[in-house]
Order: sequence, then C-alpha cells, then structure tokens
Amino acid sequence: LNKVIFVNSGSAATDLAVRLARAHTGKNEFIVLDHAYHGNSPTAAGLSPYKFNRPGSPGKPENVHVAEIPDPYRGKYRLPGNVIPGSPEHSHESGIIGKKYAKDLEGLLDNNPVLRSGLAGFIAESIPGCGGQIVLPENYLGEVYKTIRKHGGLCIADEVQTGFGRVGSKFWGFELYGVVPDIVILGKPMGNGHPLGAVVFTDEISASFEKGPEFFSSFVGNPVSCEIGLALLDAIEHDCLQENALHTGDYLMKGLQKLKEEDNTGGKGIIGDIRGRGLFIGIEIVNNIDTREPDTDMACRLVEEMKKSLILLSTDGPHNNVIKFKPTLCFTMENADELLEKLTAVILKNKA
Repeated sequence: LNKVIFVNSGSAATDLAVRLARAHTGKNEFIVLDHAYHGNSPTAAGLSPYKFNRPGSPGKPENVHVAEIPDPYRGKYRLPGNVIPGSPEHSHESGIIGKKYAKDLEGLLDNNPVLRSGLAGFIAESIPGCGGQIVLPENYLGEVYKTIRKHGGLCIADEVQTGFGRVGSKFWGFELYGVVPDIVILGKPMGNGHPLGAVVFTDEISASFEKGPEFFSSFVGNPVSCEIGLALLDAIEHDCLQENALHTGDYLMKGLQKLKEEDNTGGKGIIGDIRGRGLFIGIEIVNNIDTREPDTDMACRLVEEMKKSLILLSTDGPHNNVIKFKPTLCFTMENADELLEKLTAVILKNKA
C-alpha cells in the first residue's frame, strides 16, 4: 500500500476506488455489506444499502450484491449472551461465527454466476458505523479476503470513520483483524473535517490504472489541504491521541458495561449491548434483554435528553436503536465521567 491519490472527500475516494478496481480487474461486480454507507455521490450511494434501500431511492444497482452484515449480537449467528467480552471464550465463539458469516458470503458467489465471473471487488467499513457500530467477528475478514482474491476481486477497506488512531490499539481499523486490503479509502477525518481524503493502493493496481484515462482534479492535494493533513498527523503524534483513544475508550467501555449491569438489575434493563474499539462505540437499546427486541423510540429519546445536557450523540443501525459515540480524539477520562453521569441520570429518568 504505497501509492496515494489525494481527493476532497470520502465519497470521492470511494468513486476513485471503484475506478481502480475496474481498471485492475476489467470487471464491474461489487459485494457490499448490508446497511453499509460509503458516500453520497451516485457511485458511492450505489454501494450503500443504507442509502439505496431508503424510500425514494432509485434502488440497488444491478452490479451491486449485498451480503449480510456479520452482527454478532442481532444477526443470523450470535454470540451467547453469557460470554464475557475480552475472554478467551468470547474470542473462540467470535471466531466460529465469523467463519459462518464468511461462508455465507462465499455462498453468495457460488450461487451467482454473473457475480462470480465478473467480481471486481468487496468493500467494507472496518467497523460498520451506519450498520450499528458492528465490530466484525474474528476470522470474518480474513476468510472473506481469501474468498474474494480467489475469485480475482480486490479487497477495499473503508477507513473514513475508523482510521487515524480512532480504534486505539491500531492506527487503522483493518489492522484489528490481521488483514491487509488492496485499496484503502480515507475521508475528511484526514484533515480534521477539512475537505481532504485519499485512496491508498498498490504498485500493481497503479500500473493497471495508468493504462487508462488519466485522473486529475483542480483542487485535490492542494498546499493548504496538505498542510492541514500534516498538522493533523503532528497532533496525533505530539498529543498521543491514539493512546488516548485506547485508554479513554477502554475506561469508557468499562463504565458503560458497569452501567449496563446496574441498569439490568431485576432483569428490566434497556441496554442490550455495548460494543466498539477505542473511541468508536455503540450502545444498543432494547425493549427486552432476553429477546433483544430493539427500542427505537427509547434510543431517540435518550439522544434528545442528552442534547439538553449539551452532549451530542446520534442513533443508527438497521432499527435506528444504536446510540453512536465517536467523539474527537482529545476526549478525556474526565469527559467520559461526565458522559457516564449524565447518561445514567437520563436512563433512570426515562425508565421511571
């Protein structure tokens, strides 16, 4: 991964990644995960079930094929409710269901001759955000990458939300799973919100792309944007922001797990699942802990109540019942304490 083309946004990066995959493979069929979001341009939205499955959308493009999102909490294959996160048993069970989801994606190829013969690539967020902050189960991405490459496709990692140290233990989200993609998509977090993005890829893909029409843009890679990007990298290093994401994220996760246990005293809790890595966390709100029935109204109500306390959160996921938490990387443990205090008060108030 040593070739870089700068762009202005994650959407533009997705568009370019598609061009690269088409140029290198000579093919045009793509696999995406359900509920994925990869941008708002026509090409990027066409790879985003989060967009093309909405009312008023033109619908799914014929060359896009949707695989089930590998959700260990609510999906087809689930982790047992009594498994402790981070335990050896959790890792073992996660690996089992990860392989099952990967096998299902392989079946998508086996059962579709057009897709199998025309596969250009597989694109996935390293932690699907609009899908509900889903940390992919162990073995999933590794097995999927093997399958995609066996059929001549490219593996594309969308790092717009998870890159640049946000997941804490790694600088890039895909590193969590021990894989190396063929193409990486970066978006505006690369410039701390300034319009700066990039596509990173290999020598082999670059050689294929150079044989086609040239790529150029009037504004990408301009000096101002590049200075901002360099300043961001300096800040991440100087202010130890990746380490802060790791330690503050772990601290917050433990606090949220404790809140979940306390909330479920008597078996009437509303926090079904706490998941994430670093400062990229999801809180799944449910009507019933045992049945895992989603509670969209409660999740939205909690977000609105937190807004009154000047804490901005949002909801997402297939049922819009997952509270998303992805603050600036300078978020501190003191900030985490304030969040936990106010979230606890809001939950108690709304359950009363």
